[in-house]
Amino acid sequence: MLCTEQSNREMSHVSTTELAFTLAAYDEAAEFIRQRTGLQPKVGLILGSGLGPLAEQVADAIVLPYGEIPHFPVSTVQGHAGRLVIGRLAGQNVCVMQGRFHFYEGYSMQQLTLPVRVMQRLGIETLILTNAAGGVNQTFQVGDLMIIDDHLNLLGMAGANPLRGPNLDTFGVRFPAMNRAYTRSLRQRADAAAADIGIAVQHGVYAALAGPNFETPAEIRYLRTIGADAVGMSTVPEAIVAHHAGMQVLGISTITNICIDQLDFDAEPTHEEVNAAGKIIVPRLIQLLLALLARL
Repeated sequence: MLCTEQSNREMSHVSTTELAFTLAAYDEAAEFIRQRTGLQPKVGLILGSGLGPLAEQVADAIVLPYGEIPHFPVSTVQGHAGRLVIGRLAGQNVCVMQGRFHFYEGYSMQQLTLPVRVMQRLGIETLILTNAAGGVNQTFQVGDLMIIDDHLNLLGMAGANPLRGPNLDTFGVRFPAMNRAYTRSLRQRADAAAADIGIAVQHGVYAALAGPNFETPAEIRYLRTIGADAVGMSTVPEAIVAHHAGMQVLGISTITNICIDQLDFDAEPTHEEVNAAGKIIVPRLIQLLLALLARL
């Protein structure tokens, strides 16, 4: 069935086609941002569901709605403000994505990882990824912070890989190794920062699924069997693209719900629950990130 002209306009910001952006497109977006700030950010942060309040602490901030930046998609999910915030945080020049893009919104992998490559072209060397995740590990509790040691790219295993398509050698090699995707020195610094401020952190493996539905009990049991400690619908494509481009990468999951592995269980996970739990966890995550930034 053909879409109407109105429907086409309404969906103009979304494309399921695997777009292959040119280096010129990334540079156009980077130059647009560069001309609006005198700062040279070295650290990028991508904030997940419910974690936007950290961006409010950025001093001397320049705020750019995603819709104004060339080639940028637009956030469509509750809890994602959809703004780029550039300024000073804990002594660092930072570029903060207040909200991210997701595969389930209808964006291609190229679109949802475009900001990471734009950050690299801006000169950002370190990328900190945060997300709201479900706890698969049975020892985890709501409110835990998990430093990501490794991931399961279930999206990529099914063919939806952000590096699919023509390789831009300016960023990295055609076949990048992924055994050091999450930088060990950053994980160690995060551990030290957590110890300094008295916050306990977990470590584990993050599994990325497409969403937007939450997982079935059978899927949770399967994920646990193959080694997942937490599960979510983001982060991994961004981590892959950042690592491919030579950036240092740290990932932190906030455990906002415990995954249900029993059929016909009375309770069920909701996005509202995730956002509500995020508000409770945010102060501890902010403490950790500020302590970590002070160590970089």
